[in-house]
Amino acid sequence: MLPIGARRTFRLAAVVALSLAIAYAIDLPFPFFAPVFGLLLTATPAPPMGLKGLFGLSIVVVITLGVGLVLIPLLRNYPFSAVMIIAAGLYASTVIAIGLRKGLVGMFLTIGFTLIPAAGLVEHALAVTMIQALVLGIGLAIVCQWVIYPFFPEDRNKKFAAMAPTVDASETGWIALRSALIVLPPVLMAFSNPSLYLPTIMKTVLLTQQGSVVSARTAGRLLIGAIFLAGLFAILFWFALKICPNLWMFFLLMLLFGIYFAAKLYGIIASRFPPSFWQDVVINMLILLGPAVEDSATGKDVFHAFVVRFGLFIAVTLYAWFAIATLEWLRARRGGDGPETGPALEVS
Repeated sequence: MLPIGARRTFRLAAVVALSLAIAYAIDLPFPFFAPVFGLLLTATPAPPMGLKGLFGLSIVVVITLGVGLVLIPLLRNYPFSAVMIIAAGLYASTVIAIGLRKGLVGMFLTIGFTLIPAAGLVEHALAVTMIQALVLGIGLAIVCQWVIYPFFPEDRNKKFAAMAPTVDASETGWIALRSALIVLPPVLMAFSNPSLYLPTIMKTVLLTQQGSVVSARTAGRLLIGAIFLAGLFAILFWFALKICPNLWMFFLLMLLFGIYFAAKLYGIIASRFPPSFWQDVVINMLILLGPAVEDSATGKDVFHAFVVRFGLFIAVTLYAWFAIATLEWLRARRGGDGPETGPALEVS
């Protein structure tokens, strides 16, 4: 049997590649959601959830995302009240993710308060379609886990669990407030033109998770480094795909890139960066690649759209870095500097 590190590497890469291939093969709406959730659900070494867990997770997703549907008429008719509700929701989602260590629930609640209302401002049907795409993407990712896991299982007598950053109760409130202040301005900007900024809102969802666990000292290295590296890999992926633009090539390239990233994430290939950094690189790359593939299928200028999205990603990330540094500086001046938090994922 393969060593445990190799099994984890091949399992993660295979789940991401298979979920991507099936999502595009059956023409799911927003097909890049499936590999993103394949990564999020498989990165922590553990057996896949069963049917009961899948049903429960689907219910949680529908409820948390349904919040966004309620906010759509409020944003149109009572924008100030809606913005205050969104701000409170972003605060609560971080408390759930960091304080209660329910990272997936916090992430879906953040999507419900940001991405779904933005889609609804374009068209209500688009918001419903996005909720369906998220639920189907999660379901497909878990089915792919069921298919791949028997080939690359964990050791039977060893348990592995996600290790969330240790944050005491007094620190949780500050982290949640900081996260809400970081994310709210980019989201409000995106509401001005949702059709253009939908991928950017996905990036801000990542920032709620990243911004809540990085310190001002490491923000630049982790946030800026992840987006630039993701852009570089997205360009390499795109030009490799142009050699033979079909679904099989798409699958094989994702498998190849996935093996490299998984080896970095699990420490098979030495890296100075934490596992959460490489996870963010892959997710950023998928968010950049997904709309590019759709642009190509509809005949749009792929390179111009990519430059616009990448520029927006950089702008949002630079703002997050500046906001983290400023807020931490103000807090330090008031004598309330708390303990620094570590990476969001431990897989060793």
